[in-house]
Amino acid sequence: MSRLKKSAFTLALALAAVGCSDPVDKAAKARIFSPEDPPKVVASAKQKLPPEDVASNPQVARRILGMDAAEVTERLGPHRFQSTVSYEWTSAEANPVKLTESRTFRAGPGGVSGDFHGVLENSRDQGLEVMRVGGQVFARNRYGPFRQRLRDRGMAERTRTELTGAIRDFDSLFQGRIKLTPDGTVSHEGRVAWRYTVTLGPVSEGTASRPLPAPFEPKGTDESTRRRASFFAHRVPRSLDGEVLVDSTTSVVLKARLDGRMGVPSEKTPEAAELRMTLESALTEVGQDPKLQPPEDFLPDADKPQGIADALDAFGIERKKPEDADKTKPATDAPPEPEDEEGT
Repeated sequence: MSRLKKSAFTLALALAAVGCSDPVDKAAKARIFSPEDPPKVVASAKQKLPPEDVASNPQVARRILGMDAAEVTERLGPHRFQSTVSYEWTSAEANPVKLTESRTFRAGPGGVSGDFHGVLENSRDQGLEVMRVGGQVFARNRYGPFRQRLRDRGMAERTRTELTGAIRDFDSLFQGRIKLTPDGTVSHEGRVAWRYTVTLGPVSEGTASRPLPAPFEPKGTDESTRRRASFFAHRVPRSLDGEVLVDSTTSVVLKARLDGRMGVPSEKTPEAAELRMTLESALTEVGQDPKLQPPEDFLPDADKPQGIADALDAFGIERKKPEDADKTKPATDAPPEPEDEEGT
């Protein structure tokens, strides 16, 4: 072996030895070749949330009351969730306004990536339905046909979170003031559950003392937007009662009953309006595979909706043809509509 080759070989061995002994290189290799971290939901589902600490630890209480549907599925497996939420507005200047929502959610096996079927309906004849089966997503409004959603961009997961977040939304509207007091254990669907009595807790110190910047006020705000903004800025919880059952094994809320009232002041009257909210929810059929199937009939996914073209057809307005379709067309006629408006 020539002297030049020996020198190159010796230098290579020296560099390799230095690289192997460098702690920075070792740490980098460990990161590169380490197994992939599990999804955040899976990691959260493995976190221990002692149900006996709910009353004394507000952080545990918030985690349990606001637990996402994906995490619930990871902890419990297949199940059925049913909730009814009612809203009733009363004021001296208008008639009472009522709205009732019914939410149903069925989770299949497979955890966070498994099949599910959710339905939302309300007393105003509105609603939606979303299902994911075998990785395929289908959605429709209450009376429309199913349409496959190949590019749903997380719509199914967001709908799953919203459908099962009734308790979390209730707690948020009441400014996180749901106070849980232990009241022994009970049995629900053959599972041991901690029972908590619900009352209205004190105002959180962090919420009361934290200064917030003035919100941006756009020009020309409509009356409906002003009322909503005033409600969220000035609402005052007045009363709250009910009960919550927390599974002793998984720390999942198995059943809840909440009844609360809040006042909304105005510039003229400290109690201009009152909102009463009630919630009934329950988890059943734990561990039972619903064996979800895709809908028998559904529309294929569409790159663009046919709204304009369908509206013209509904009123009997004939679609204009391309220029090359009729050579005898007078030159004074209007040009054909762009392709985007033909719905082709």
